[in-house]
Amino acid sequence: MTPSTVQGPGAVALGPARERLWSAVHQGDEHRATAVVLDLLESSADPETVLLGLIAPVQARVGAEWAANRLTVAQEHTATAIHERVIAVLAHRVEGRSRTPDGPRVTVACVDGEWHALPARLLAEVLRLRGWRVDFLGAQVPTPHLIAHLHGTGPRAVALSSSIPTHLPTAHTAITACRAAGVPVIAGGAAFGPDGRYARALGADGWAPDAREAAAVLGRGLDRPGPSAFHQTVDDLPHLADQEYTMVAATTHQLVKQTLADLEDRFEPMRAYTERQRRHTAEDLAHIVEYLATSLYVADDELFLRFILWTADILTARGVPARSLDPALDLLAQHLKDFPRARRTLAHAREALGERTPLTKIPGPGKPA
Repeated sequence: MTPSTVQGPGAVALGPARERLWSAVHQGDEHRATAVVLDLLESSADPETVLLGLIAPVQARVGAEWAANRLTVAQEHTATAIHERVIAVLAHRVEGRSRTPDGPRVTVACVDGEWHALPARLLAEVLRLRGWRVDFLGAQVPTPHLIAHLHGTGPRAVALSSSIPTHLPTAHTAITACRAAGVPVIAGGAAFGPDGRYARALGADGWAPDAREAAAVLGRGLDRPGPSAFHQTVDDLPHLADQEYTMVAATTHQLVKQTLADLEDRFEPMRAYTERQRRHTAEDLAHIVEYLATSLYVADDELFLRFILWTADILTARGVPARSLDPALDLLAQHLKDFPRARRTLAHAREALGERTPLTKIPGPGKPA
């Protein structure tokens, strides 16, 4: 689930605490970060406020600073790891003075391929604080193992988290399988769109923009799926019958290889690229094709557009000309000349690139895994 930045009780003291926590994680100081969190817990804030009003906003800042090229990947990973360990310390401190949760059972998991587990961990801890018995399965849970767990534990519901939109096809498989097993699903995380549109399209029983709302939705209850819950993917997304998603997804490697070769002739600066720059260009092209395929999967040009504009800002922040995206999109359109939906999606993105202002402020899709 996407971490909430809504301030709860004790919000007056959160500003200074956020700055202290940011300073600690920015410098990789786990002990100082832990002290900041526990000091706030002991002095004025309830545990849920510490989780969602302190840790979650600072983690969001970590992501924003990485996107702006003011944090390295290593620093971003370090900060995230510190937050994960701090949450564990907080959870143990709270458990030591609270009764054992005896409410309904719920499973919290990330879809297969999703390594960004912190949002789901925040939700798991909020639910524990509210009395739920939580099975937190962590990052990258293969769907067959998730279903086996459901059969063995019989939870009231499943909370599925995903931050990266390219995991939506996998999320769809997991949602369908959970509902076929008779367990309702609430979905959350940036992957499902700013308003949860993809959660609904993929058949989820509920969606929430943050951990507090997810806990509220689960508290109100989700109806268990009936016998009709078992169906095929195309039943939810009939446009998949045109096979565009299937063909683009299956030929990603060939598309990237061919476009990379053609791009050197089309984009002159690339001829002077180092081997490292070429490797990064290939990775960027792979992400572009993956997001294009995902856009075709959910039949939403805006998903691809958001990613392209976000990528343009990322490239600009790193001193790479965003105009390099235009010939890449043009070449992909040529290679996909027999795919009308793909060509329309690419044309829409190219038009928006031509009209954009550098560093357009739009919601990012999450870092490519």
